[in-house]
Amino acid sequence: MTEDAAARRDQAGADLKTYLRAERDLVNSALDEILPPEDDSPALLCQAMRYSVFAGGKRLRPILVLATGRALGAEPEALMPAACAVELVHTYSLIHDDLPAFDDDDLRRGQPTSHVVYGEAIAILAGDALQTQAFVTLSEAGRRAPDPGPWLTCIHELSAAIGSAGMAGGQCMDLQAEGQCLNGEELRRLHASKTGALLTACVRIGAILGGAHDHTLGELTRYGQRIGLAFQVVDDLLDVEGTVQDLGKRPGADEQHGKSTYPALLGLEGARAEADRLLGEALVALKAIGSHGDTLAGIARYIVDREH
Repeated sequence: MTEDAAARRDQAGADLKTYLRAERDLVNSALDEILPPEDDSPALLCQAMRYSVFAGGKRLRPILVLATGRALGAEPEALMPAACAVELVHTYSLIHDDLPAFDDDDLRRGQPTSHVVYGEAIAILAGDALQTQAFVTLSEAGRRAPDPGPWLTCIHELSAAIGSAGMAGGQCMDLQAEGQCLNGEELRRLHASKTGALLTACVRIGAILGGAHDHTLGELTRYGQRIGLAFQVVDDLLDVEGTVQDLGKRPGADEQHGKSTYPALLGLEGARAEADRLLGEALVALKAIGSHGDTLAGIARYIVDREH
């Protein structure tokens, strides 16, 4: 790589970080307005909901909604209810993932997990309430819209992505697979459901609200599927190579729970190569929207190159 090319790459990386930080701030402000105040009744539940939502996080999923919709000409304000809804669902899933019945983690985003702070019962209820609030947010946006059709479609997309054929089903497969050695197709199917389905839904929701035609929606779906799997491959690598400071949670949990992972199946170098392969396929899919996909391409590279 020439010095000029390296400089352009570094500048692009700096620009993307600035963009992600600005978008995260916008999402956080919108989430603050959507969630009930801490002193609403019951105060303990409202506090627990806000605690996990505002414990940190990259806000990658809502940013994918915003970036995809913007690439197709939608205004950020029109996309924000959907962006917030997917983040509420994501946070609910993290609260439940961390419970003793699942991964039994005591740290998330560098903070004590919800059940450590509030107890298991309140943590479960906080997750339940956040999931419900996501669909309240989507349905309210639909009620206000001149055409509620796209919002109804988004409700379906998010519901399907987190149900038995999506995230919840993937979590079930993950529990059943503990102590087993899954083959490549089994592992792909597990993570396409557990992690990939919600990330793909974020892209599809942004595309639907942006008015994507069938071909464009199909290519953006392929992009979402590839980055969804790449995200999990990199997560598996970070669980092996990362630190508490890097990850905001304790590494080594996959091995401790006997989980099948990409590094276990392919080795570290093989897993990195798989992430790069998925990135390449995601970038090819973005050719359907030309230069409008530059931000989405940057997000895909960020997912594969991230260190936490």
